[in-house]
Amino acid sequence: MNRTEFVIATAIILFVAFALGWFASWLIHRLTRVSRADMGELEQMAQALHEAEENRDQTLAYYEHREAELSTQLNQSEAELRAAMEGLRDARHEAEELRAYIERMQQA
Repeated sequence: MNRTEFVIATAIILFVAFALGWFASWLIHRLTRVSRADMGELEQMAQALHEAEENRDQTLAYYEHREAELSTQLNQSEAELRAAMEGLRDARHEAEELRAYIERMQQA
């Protein structure tokens, strides 16, 4: 085989490889093509997912707001309870002092 035959054989082999590669690429593209119906379904699924995420975000924001309100109410109730307990303690102490005073007055 001389040099010219070798170059021609190599060129033919490379052209055949290129043609097979192009045909395989075209065939794969043809078989894996997405139809319009599939694209519409994917679009609907994307829209539904987006709406679900928005609803989740709104729900989380509502629960965080509600939790903050309830924490504030709980803190206020605890403060009122402490104030009422202090008032009751003072009233009991005052009542005890009045009883002691009345007993002293009755004994005198």
